[in-house]
Amino acid sequence: MQSPFYFIVKAVNGKRYDNTKEIAGVDLIVSTSEEDHRFSNRKAEVVSLPLRYEGPIRVGDTLIVHHNVFKFYNDIRGRQRSGRSFLKDDLFFVDNDQFFLFGRGGEWFTHDRYCFVGPIPSEDSFLNNYASEEGLMGIMIYPNDMLKSRGVKEGDKVSFCPDSKYEFNIDGRKLYRIFDHQITAVI
Repeated sequence: MQSPFYFIVKAVNGKRYDNTKEIAGVDLIVSTSEEDHRFSNRKAEVVSLPLRYEGPIRVGDTLIVHHNVFKFYNDIRGRQRSGRSFLKDDLFFVDNDQFFLFGRGGEWFTHDRYCFVGPIPSEDSFLNNYASEEGLMGIMIYPNDMLKSRGVKEGDKVSFCPDSKYEFNIDGRKLYRIFDHQITAVI
């Protein structure tokens, strides 16, 4: 089965929500809210590619997707429904704009206009800074092709625009997804 325009995916581990944490061999539920985007599963396994797709993604690759892909919502009568990405059973459509990173063999690759930046601890300053992370700055972890062509590389300290970061947990590490045009400088 192939879609003319969409990737067909299934949730990694078969779970729509990533709301459990293993502590001392016991799975503990850390959130029961279906509305909390922080606990929706964001990892999808590619089952089928779009017709005539010729890009780098292959069947079996892992996609880091938007938090709404697997989420449930309640309709006007309070009935639980699947979102617009739902196809059938445990399969979902993913549009080209609904994923940001793809992985193969433990290595991650950026997609389209997205890059990923890791936060840095708060630096010493003359002003009182009560934040644990430095604002609007981070370390480039996954630059995209456009940024690479302009000399930005992995490990560079960069600054970015306000309200541009979107938090993800990639392999146990907090990273921010940012559009490439919102990276303002290499520091």
